[in-house]
Amino acid sequence: MAKQLVLVRHGKSDWSTNGMTDFERPLNHRGNKNAPEMAERISKRNLIPELLVSSPAKRALTTAKHFSDTWDMPKDKIQKEPAIYEANTTALLQVVNRFDNQHNRIALFGHNPGLTDFVNFLADAHIYTIPTAGVVYIDFPFDDWSMVSHHTGSLLLFDYPKNTALI
Repeated sequence: MAKQLVLVRHGKSDWSTNGMTDFERPLNHRGNKNAPEMAERISKRNLIPELLVSSPAKRALTTAKHFSDTWDMPKDKIQKEPAIYEANTTALLQVVNRFDNQHNRIALFGHNPGLTDFVNFLADAHIYTIPTAGVVYIDFPFDDWSMVSHHTGSLLLFDYPKNTALI
């Protein structure tokens, strides 16, 4: 069975609290609204992943929880992966290459600029930036996550909250 990677940028975050670390920054109102909306769009396409893997940063984990709630997935289906936080392409590739092959569709919740760079590295997608709460699906023609590498994927879907073309 071919593999499919779902990359989700965390929702819009709240910058209003002074003294808070970047890691602790929560979602703002729009972020809490957009994440379930995007999860619902994915539901309508029957493209729900089997496993969710998230940066442990508060805004990414909260986004993953919104998606899991919308998809009626138990919270324990969200794996925290510290290597995703502030990750570059090399670090993200190492995370993906270690995924368990029993899962064919996995969602990774993370941050920019790393996610956008990673999408373009994997699929030659020419995406300028993945907006907050944006979702990208990439298909891979093999059944082993360790084979995922430079330009081995094909862009299947790129959607984001302000995109009206796909609704």
